[in-house]
Amino acid sequence: MSAIPPCPQCTLENTYPDGDNFVCADCGYEWPSAPAAAAETAAVVRDSNGNPLADGDTVVVIKDLKVKGSSIPLKQGTVIRNIRLVEDDAEHIEGHSDKIKGLVLKTCFLRKA
Repeated sequence: MSAIPPCPQCTLENTYPDGDNFVCADCGYEWPSAPAAAAETAAVVRDSNGNPLADGDTVVVIKDLKVKGSSIPLKQGTVIRNIRLVEDDAEHIEGHSDKIKGLVLKTCFLRKA
């Protein structure tokens, strides 16, 4: 017999699995089962072409970008070396260009070099 957890909302044990979710028969609350929740937390950071990015990679800007707090724009083709991934955010990376330090960039404007 599998261990089906009680409902987190009403705390009753009248629950059953339904695909990738658990469902409470009493209150109707649905929540994801453990394997589905684990897959969401292991998000892979990808560039605009779908290539996976990792800490320390080098990326290239694919479009001219205005930088908040700076009068210098980030031109297309600018190389960002030694990037850092932002924890719990698959859409942003941190890095430095030659002229601007402390950048936080969206991955949709980058490609892996």
